[in-house]
Amino acid sequence: MKIRRTPDERFASLPDFSFEPHYVEISDGIRVHYLDEGPTEAAPVLLLHGEPSWSFLYRKMIPVLVAAGHRCIAPDLVGFGRSDKPGELDDYSYERHVNWMTEALFDNLDVRGATLFGQDWGGLVGLRLLTAEPDRFARAVVANTGLPTGDVPPNEAFLSWQRFARESTDFPIGAIVSGGCTNRLGDDVIAGYDAPFPDDSFKAGARKFPSLVPTSPNDPAHAANTSAWDVLRAFQRPFLCAFSDGDAITKGGERQFIGHVAGAEGQPHTTIEGGGHFLQEDRGPELGKVIADFIAAT
Repeated sequence: MKIRRTPDERFASLPDFSFEPHYVEISDGIRVHYLDEGPTEAAPVLLLHGEPSWSFLYRKMIPVLVAAGHRCIAPDLVGFGRSDKPGELDDYSYERHVNWMTEALFDNLDVRGATLFGQDWGGLVGLRLLTAEPDRFARAVVANTGLPTGDVPPNEAFLSWQRFARESTDFPIGAIVSGGCTNRLGDDVIAGYDAPFPDDSFKAGARKFPSLVPTSPNDPAHAANTSAWDVLRAFQRPFLCAFSDGDAITKGGERQFIGHVAGAEGQPHTTIEGGGHFLQEDRGPELGKVIADFIAAT
């Protein structure tokens, strides 16, 4: 496995991002980056990003959660952010992403008593972590995400995204994130999302992610996600949905959880108005407060 590591100077002077980097090394010599802010003795809020973003996405939420007394751990998935980037498309699979985060967060950081927040692939990976070891989690919040098994066909918006990631000659990460927000991001923020990817050779993980979403019962992840749903339906700890109203791909996705996950019963599920797919970018402080209030209430 050929590993690429983004030079540190690419991350200098990012807007509103003065957090110190932290690293753990996992299998195959892969280095995983994570942010760790707030009191170390506090139970962690585990903030998991999706495609094609990185922990930069949480720069507006972390201050709100830290001000409420919480510790925030925000890793970069392998292939993204300051984490190492295996160079070939075939280096990436759904199962490997779950295993990489299991090794980083459970085996190395021993995350316990956590509040999970997962958006996009942060939910697809995070919910697999939660269902593998539910006793490590006190509660969960999900937004603009799912746990697909492939039994329900995806919508046309997602199929178009898959085709674009697979076939486009240009894959402009920052512009993609900006296009998933309700307003165009500033050039400095777009550059922040581009920072992990000096050239296309660093983008194998970003290119591969959309094709890893299970879209048929024949998908390699079908059995594992079906088993994960058996655990998730019985998960009785507090479970909150906070989807946005402006995401063409996941709008209405809270219906797969509400009424199906035991811990979602009676919770103050909310819709984040004015948020696109990347609602952390569009409505970060508001979303941070939703999570802080949910922790305080449960």
